[in-house]
This record gives sequence, C-alpha cells and structure tokens, in this order.
Amino acid sequence: MSNPISIAVIGAGGKMGTRVSNNLAKTDHTVYYSENSPAGQARMADLGRTVTASEEAVVLADVVILAVPDLALGPVSSALVPLLRPGTVVLTLDPAAAYAGLLTTREDVVFAVAHPCHPSVFLERHTPEEYADTFGGIAAPQDVVAAIESDDDEKRAITEATICAMYAPVIDVHWVTVKQLAQLEPTLVETIACMIGALLKESLDEAINTMGVPEPAARAILLGHTQVALANSLKGDNPFSDACLIAMDYGRSNIIKEDWKKVFQDDELDKNLAAMLHLDAIKR
Repeated sequence: MSNPISIAVIGAGGKMGTRVSNNLAKTDHTVYYSENSPAGQARMADLGRTVTASEEAVVLADVVILAVPDLALGPVSSALVPLLRPGTVVLTLDPAAAYAGLLTTREDVVFAVAHPCHPSVFLERHTPEEYADTFGGIAAPQDVVAAIESDDDEKRAITEATICAMYAPVIDVHWVTVKQLAQLEPTLVETIACMIGALLKESLDEAINTMGVPEPAARAILLGHTQVALANSLKGDNPFSDACLIAMDYGRSNIIKEDWKKVFQDDELDKNLAAMLHLDAIKR
C-alpha cells in the first residue's frame, strides 16, 4: 500500500500523539492534527502544524488514530465514531480499551490496534542516533504487533501502511487478535518485563545503599550481567554455569511465587485491565 491516504490524529499534541505526528509529517499522506488541550495546541503551533477540530478532521480521514489516554478512549470514540464515513479505519495504540469493550463501534467502521515493540535489546545498531533511540520511532528499527477486526485486504493494507509510517522505521508488522495483543500488552511486557526492570533498579539501589557497594561498580556489573542473562536465556548464546544455575534456583524459590503463571489466565487479565482502566470489572 503505497498510495497517499488521509489520516486524522486525535490527541496530536500529547506524548504519543506528537511521536506519531512527527513521523506522519515526513510522509506524503494528508494528515490532520487535532488537539483539545491548550498545552497540546501550543506544542502543535511550535511545530508549525495547523490544528483541525476533531469533528472536522475525522470526516475527511481514511484512518483515524486515537492517540489519547486509555481512560479517554470511551468518551472520545463515543463522540467521534458516529461522525465517520463508512469504511473508515479507527486505530488505537493500546489494546486495553478495545478488549474491554469500551470503544463505541459501528458495523461499517473498521477497528484496529497497533502497539510498538520498541527496538530490541538485541538490535544491531550502527549510528549514534540508533543507539540513542531506545523507545523507537526515531532512528532505531522496531517491530509492531497489531490486530484488526476485518478480513478486508484493502483495509488491512491501509492500516499497515499507516502503522509503518507512524512507528517508522518498522521492521515488520505482526498480526494477532485483540485478545492476544492484550495478553502481550500488558501481561507479558508490563506485568512481567517492566516489573522485572523495576526490580532490577530496586536491587541496584539495595546493593548501593544497603550493602555499600560503590555505584559505578554495582551499575557496571548489573548492566553487563543483565545483557548476558537475556542473551543466554532468550537466544541461547551461552549456557549458564552450574554455580549460576544453583543461584538462579535459590532466587526463584525465594522471590518468585510458585503460581506466578496465573497472570496469563483470562480472569487475571481481566482483573489487571480493570485496575488499569479504573473499572470495577471487565464486562464483555
């Protein structure tokens, strides 16, 4: 899908909205930038972008990107989806609201979700800009995981072209179901991976502040061994030593609950998303 399309970015002056807009501005697509907050409108003005009212932008767009916080997706979609032309693609950036059924839907409107994977820890980087881009969307290539509620090949092609533009540079778009995307984000990457990242930081602080290890020494050994641990576990680069395996078993038995894999169960996913969306329960 290489032909230019029209895209409306709702929330174009927010954190993710600005990232998305920065990339779309480099393309041949027609882009309408919508932003309600004064701070976001000022940011758009500083970037030289004209702000279009959401109600005007969405009726002109082939794809409407809802780059707004999860908690706002319900009321925003309620206000805008009824205005869309039949066949419009509505694209959100996280699966939580779609999975929870918070979006206003229409049978003649296509709904999709696309979440960036961020540049892999194993990505081969070549330039200072690629090394500096840990989040993605600037210089370092990344994959994207997406879901679309349509079997229309043309709509999928339009959606993929939009995804590749807004998250550029993109290596590949991996298509899954909305539920599978929700199982990946938050369960796999936030509930587990980000939690482990925060635990590593707490462990570093403990080594420095409680054990009295000089910070440069503690940070150096942790960062190096974190790379080795990930490479050995996820890529099979080298086997862990027998002594290391004993220490790993000790850590697992003292830190990890035996039933930790329950976070992948549907009812636990619903509890997690309900808490994230400030809902009493997920009702689908």
